Amino acid sequence: MFRMINKIFAAAVVAGSLAAPHAFAQATVSVGAKVEAGAYAVEPTHTRVLFSVSHMGFTTWYGEFTKTSGTLTLDPAHPAASKLTIKIDTASVSTSNSVLDSELKSPTWFGAAAYPSIDFVSTKVQQTGANTAKVTGNLTFHGVTKPVTLSVKFNGAGINPMDKKYTAGFEVSGELKRSDFGVKTYVPMIGDDVKLIISAGFEHQ
Repeated sequence: MFRMINKIFAAAVVAGSLAAPHAFAQATVSVGAKVEAGAYAVEPTHTRVLFSVSHMGFTTWYGEFTKTSGTLTLDPAHPAASKLTIKIDTASVSTSNSVLDSELKSPTWFGAAAYPSIDFVSTKVQQTGANTAKVTGNLTFHGVTKPVTLSVKFNGAGINPMDKKYTAGFEVSGELKRSDFGVKTYVPMIGDDVKLIISAGFEHQ
């Protein structure tokens, strides 16, 4: 359900062949310049961690986590050496329904008091294309740690014209079974398969 995973990223690891736009962070990647190496931190304001599950087979139900932090150590010359850590505030779960949000924070579901954060720590980065990668890591959710692999697409990098900070952006997708992490309430009436969509921004430190 996170982000993770991931509020997650690491296609920058494909940076050896990626280019950074110069004028606007949202511009497309141009051929020539490499993504800057070094330490990055999650840009929390524009990082979105979305999740969805089937609701009784009738509709797809969506939610998100609104508070994330994390670090990215990027080594474009050696992508496999890049590292990512993400921390998601469990209590920041939001569905636009305050009653449901309270239920999700309860011990019946996510148990936010007992498990205040959802954490992802990368263990492997594999380049799959000019601007794509597979990032595998250990996801700790609801007190259970299991490996999860995320698909990452690098959007672009450059100076954000608003805050003047060098920023790298990524689109991340993945899937997990919530029951694997001990969250089994209403399975299978409420779907066990959870799809993740994460739009992640990182600022060079």
